[in-house]
Amino acid sequence: MKSALAQSWAGFWDGRTEREKALLTWGGAAVGVVVAWSVLWAPAQDGRARLRETLPAMQRQLAQMSAQANEARTLSAAAQSVAPTGIALRDALTASLTDHGMSAVQVQVVGNAVQIQLKNVSFPAWTQWANDVRRQFKVQVAEAHASALKDNGQVDLIASLQPSTVK
Repeated sequence: MKSALAQSWAGFWDGRTEREKALLTWGGAAVGVVVAWSVLWAPAQDGRARLRETLPAMQRQLAQMSAQANEARTLSAAAQSVAPTGIALRDALTASLTDHGMSAVQVQVVGNAVQIQLKNVSFPAWTQWANDVRRQFKVQVAEAHASALKDNGQVDLIASLQPSTVK
């Protein structure tokens, strides 16, 4: 294949006059320059110009996003130190109970505490949930009354949770 191509090219080239050879050489060089310009140089030059135009705007956006990220971190730290109270705490605890697969019979606000009444709930699951909400919502169990049921580990429970006073 290679030798056939070489022979074909040699036959074509040997059949040309010196003037045709010079024209083909210079024409090929010109086409090579045009192809190199259009494929390599022009796109790079256009890309550099576009980046030069958009870079200041992108730097402003980056500075703005960095400032917003710092503000979000500051606000997040401030929000973590504030425990929800009242209705917000009741709603948060109700949602957390649902997420943990426990359905409350009653969840109500009593003073600054939230009273939860559960029927036929797994005591280990409840203690795990109470530990999770203690960390997540910064609450503490103020009072709890559990009545054991016939099934091992199952209880009827009334508990009052209030915002933690310990920081």
